[in-house]
Amino acid sequence: MGKRIRDIQWLSVWCRRFTVDFGEIFIPPGLDVPKPRVLPEFKRLAHGLRSSNISILDAKTFYIPNLHYDGAGPDAYFWVGNGSEPNIMGTKVPNEIGSLEPLRGYQGEDIEIQLPGNLTVYDIDWLAVWCVEYRHNFGHVYIPKDLDVPPALGQTKIATTTTTSTVVTQVTSKPTNINCKELLRGKLNVMWNVMDDFIEIELIGRIQEDQYMAFGISGSHGHPQMVGADVVVAFYDRRQRRFRAEDYYMSSLSQCDGKLGVCPDERIGGKNDVQMLAGERSHGVTRIRYRRLLQTNEAVNDRAYPLDRQISVIAAIGPLNSRDEANAHSHTGTEVTVDDVQIDFSSKNDHTCTDALDNYRDENGPEPWPVNTILGEKTITARIGATGGKRGYTAITGHPSWGIAWYMNDMLIPEIYVERGQTYTFIVEGGDEMTQPANLQRLTPEELKELRRYHPLYITSSNEGGYGQLKESSRRRETVYAGVEYDGEGYAYPTAAGRYCEWKHKTIDRSAEFATFEEYKKTLQLSCDDPNGQPAYLNWTVADETPDLVYYQCFTHRNLGWKIHVVNPGETSKISGSHGLYGSHSSTLLYTLLLLTVTPWWFVLMQLSRGF
Repeated sequence: MGKRIRDIQWLSVWCRRFTVDFGEIFIPPGLDVPKPRVLPEFKRLAHGLRSSNISILDAKTFYIPNLHYDGAGPDAYFWVGNGSEPNIMGTKVPNEIGSLEPLRGYQGEDIEIQLPGNLTVYDIDWLAVWCVEYRHNFGHVYIPKDLDVPPALGQTKIATTTTTSTVVTQVTSKPTNINCKELLRGKLNVMWNVMDDFIEIELIGRIQEDQYMAFGISGSHGHPQMVGADVVVAFYDRRQRRFRAEDYYMSSLSQCDGKLGVCPDERIGGKNDVQMLAGERSHGVTRIRYRRLLQTNEAVNDRAYPLDRQISVIAAIGPLNSRDEANAHSHTGTEVTVDDVQIDFSSKNDHTCTDALDNYRDENGPEPWPVNTILGEKTITARIGATGGKRGYTAITGHPSWGIAWYMNDMLIPEIYVERGQTYTFIVEGGDEMTQPANLQRLTPEELKELRRYHPLYITSSNEGGYGQLKESSRRRETVYAGVEYDGEGYAYPTAAGRYCEWKHKTIDRSAEFATFEEYKKTLQLSCDDPNGQPAYLNWTVADETPDLVYYQCFTHRNLGWKIHVVNPGETSKISGSHGLYGSHSSTLLYTLLLLTVTPWWFVLMQLSRGF
């Protein structure tokens, strides 16, 4: 009733009728009660990561207010572990919705995250945002050792004799008997297990965050029938930022009007007999686990789950409406069960699922942007910029992105055409850390942290780059054409490292919203660390023996650059700037105008009919 420990002096088991004390415990005055602990904000290291002061609410829960992050890290997660600083020996922490998908962008949001499994704040030294693919720390906060925070009673799984009947806790181990049935090919599976008077069900579906998945008992045995069906609709509530499982009854094939239709039981005078257990979203797959009684006390809205025979079930995937209720789904076999699917819920190890669903590619993913080209340019500016999410670097190259990439003449990784025998000048603004040792393998951890803005340009045979990271055996397999020299001890060092300029997101990564890079670029802004700093210059004279395809890359990191096409003298004038094909529209038009001015009309018609 709102009382706190400090408001009372004793706790007892008391008989009010006979005013007898059966036993008591006294609360000492001045008791130091555990309370939330306020930490500093995230250290600001990369990708616009920042926050207000972070709080530890209990032994498993972090409250992160005013979180900002551009969402451009290719493989970034909340990450916890031990040691003096974040490192690869960490553990992923689900985001605020329990998902282990790479982190999205945040714009000043207040979120809570919980440590997974049996992990508590007493087991870790730091919380970070960390890119697993590239082992890059975007920012972190240290966890003090003198914590005295409340226990996480909702997650500690304290076993009591009343747990199964009154308290729902997350199960920490898999049930002995695992049953799984495929409901919609490549889109929806169901797992189940009977525990005493309850049935525990887990739905695994490839759905979007604005969709639901529904499963339950058919309205008629022997075929899938919606009318009269008793189903559970499971989904992620984006407004409340939590997973939900709702009890539904279908009285007619229409939207719920509060009395009839596809309605939550609670809207038509019934009760939500479903208890939500857990939910998560990872690799495009949503998993929601819930339970309900085999036999509820609602004879009209709820059907019993029999254990003595098979029973017909139905399932569907569809969109949520503005009330976060189930809207009409399509009636194809990909979105709803069209055949009679029957399950014996008393079965043991009935595992007929053939797919884990997470190997299906997202069919609704955005199209990659058209590739830009640089043609006939002798001077090229090289800067750093955002990778363009699923439309940009990875979609174009097929390589995982590091979260940043080269912008050549302020275009994202264009394909560059050069001619043998010609000299090209690259004006490089990728970061200048001249005090660093030449060989990256000799850097200390503190020195390595400074390399986040150190991206010297070089020209190479490698489609990945990162020459400074390689061992000698790997270097022998790569040919460097420009941008690298060797000191007196034989260590390679880059020659083109100028001031740092980056095309950054004005807010968060909005690449999925735009069909072209030109539109996306309007959401970026150019920022240079030192307005008075100087760029570096890389002059490259293309040798006659240079192969047809080489790459511009970063000396210190892999996967930032892309292709340079090397052609013979004079051939760039024959190449289309959009597709790299001979016979561009502009050259055809010029040829036509010349014909019209210097040749007879009959010869022009003959040439036009031949298509030049």
